[in-house]
Amino acid sequence: MTPRENFRAAVTFNTPRRIPRTLPDPWGSDMASTGMDPTVDSRPDAKGGPAADEWGSVWINIGVSSLGEVKEPALKDWADFDKLHIPDVRDENRWGRLADAREQAGDKFLLGGGVSLYERVHFVRGLANAWTDIYDYPNELAKLIDILVEMNLYAIERYAAAGCDGFFFCDDWGLQDRLMIRPAKFTEIWKPAYARVYGAAHDAGMTTLLHSCGYITDILDDLIDAGLDVIQMDQQENMGLERLGKEFGGRITFWCPVDIQQTMARGNTDEIRAYVHTMIGHLARPEGGFIAAHYGDEVAAGHTPEAVTAMCEEFMKAGCAD
Repeated sequence: MTPRENFRAAVTFNTPRRIPRTLPDPWGSDMASTGMDPTVDSRPDAKGGPAADEWGSVWINIGVSSLGEVKEPALKDWADFDKLHIPDVRDENRWGRLADAREQAGDKFLLGGGVSLYERVHFVRGLANAWTDIYDYPNELAKLIDILVEMNLYAIERYAAAGCDGFFFCDDWGLQDRLMIRPAKFTEIWKPAYARVYGAAHDAGMTTLLHSCGYITDILDDLIDAGLDVIQMDQQENMGLERLGKEFGGRITFWCPVDIQQTMARGNTDEIRAYVHTMIGHLARPEGGFIAAHYGDEVAAGHTPEAVTAMCEEFMKAGCAD
């Protein structure tokens, strides 16, 4: 199998020849990526001071992370919704990277990036406003979510035409020990939106992938039912590897590094190596269902070079090697 074929076999539980990997050099990755440039879902570089995104929200970044947070949401009052600047996802200037993306990817699995359905809402409205909108402004909230869905549907068309294999975006739904909102409200409001996006991706022949950190077990069944194929979670210890494997293993593919907030950041190299085997033992199946990952912002997460080496070497020993 090529890396592309092997990746697909793991996701479809069709017995890959090895565990797929998305690791840094020199260990290598089975995945290539492409996307809008600039993406309508971008976060501005605010390390040098406040900076605005395309929607008009102002960000700051006071730490070592490459991310940041919204301090001035673009839409403070729904009365100003008609004045909100909505980026044009159909602007042809955004799609230049797709021209040779498939050729550049070669025999790797090619991933296209979409638009978040929850994070972009609270980037536009502010987190507290987004939470109260669920109860106070459900109709207005639905309109904003629908705009994001339509952006993703258009992106899927472009990626499918360019030969992409998968469709991916990020939505961190969890706090450390619970969901940010009532699970029933996710089911009511957001699940139909995910189902529309994932249904379109499947119709276009693409695998669906989502990054979501925090405690998200309360909505994993809903996400699977909506059509999610791969969950990229950087945390697992707050939910429990055994529980994740028992309740969801074999029904969804886990794409994970060693837990980035616990063992990877706090453990010694022996503990990191042991965790690799424990995680694969619980989450993988002989037919597939696991992809080895690396967390790219090592400095912000407090991961030492020795820790990264230990994790990647052990992934290779545990089944990722060619």
